[in-house]
Amino acid sequence: MNALVTGGGGFLGSCVVGMLHNRGDDVTAFGRRRYPHLDALGVDTVQGDLRDVDAMRSACHGMDIVFHVAALTGIWGARRAYWETNVTGTANVIEACRANGVQKLVYTSSPSVVFGDQPLCGVDESQPYPSRFLAHYPASKAAAEQMVLGANGDDLATVALRPHLIWGPGDPHLLPRVVERAKRGKLLQVGDGSNRVDITYIDNAAEAHLLAADALEHGKPCAGKPFFISQGEPVLLWPWLNQMLKAVGVPPVVRSISYAKARKAGAVLETIHGLFHLSREPRMTRFLADQLAKSHYFDISAAERELGYRPRISTAEGMRRWAASLSSNA
Repeated sequence: MNALVTGGGGFLGSCVVGMLHNRGDDVTAFGRRRYPHLDALGVDTVQGDLRDVDAMRSACHGMDIVFHVAALTGIWGARRAYWETNVTGTANVIEACRANGVQKLVYTSSPSVVFGDQPLCGVDESQPYPSRFLAHYPASKAAAEQMVLGANGDDLATVALRPHLIWGPGDPHLLPRVVERAKRGKLLQVGDGSNRVDITYIDNAAEAHLLAADALEHGKPCAGKPFFISQGEPVLLWPWLNQMLKAVGVPPVVRSISYAKARKAGAVLETIHGLFHLSREPRMTRFLADQLAKSHYFDISAAERELGYRPRISTAEGMRRWAASLSSNA
């Protein structure tokens, strides 16, 4: 199988590329720069920008399948930036697939596309998109996901995966930010600490992409559908984060702020940053307060049934591997 992975040099993209390469597929990584770790594997890389439709058309030439993993993430930033990368970029990927006769498109979405202002406890894919979003990232991902699923048809089979809170060795985003804030004494528990959230170990998230690719065909049950992906066992967010901090020798989070105060602070900071056009991320936003204080975990039975997904790496084993990687790097 000839496969293209957008964002192939990123955390999840690199793992998808590595798994495809290891099983013998011909895989090409598409990204904005060179990636030495992919060069070391002998993986072909193509430099380009999602926003450049001609670059996407060229990259998709001769491909059987595209894994669209690349995205602009974050809780703050200009709407235009998120829309250009996540929405226009995805439209370019779809157009490039059709122009080149690509048969399958596996899209990396996010559970945040259904996150409004209420807790999500064990919901499945019937959960609707909210009427409004509190951040440009989930809004843009929801728009892109709907485009991908709407593109499913006789010429192109599509599927969207929603892995939640991906973590593991090499994570450059979630855990490093938590650790950095905790070291500076800037990390506060938001809410009473009773909220449960889904997490996804990196290998499980990547394997879900390969399983979706193998299951995806026109007319198959998974075509044109989204799927939640996780460990299948939600954790108490703050005890889990403290466990991570302990693994790196950082004291646990003991200070807290109520959800109501955090959300009010987020609203104030959003207003200030908006009025003064501050580009740096606010320390708190309403969306972040909701993410840190409310439960959000999901029913993955559809992925188990239609994709054959099982979280092969348990949370405990993932923790062991993550801690071992820290020791190795040290």
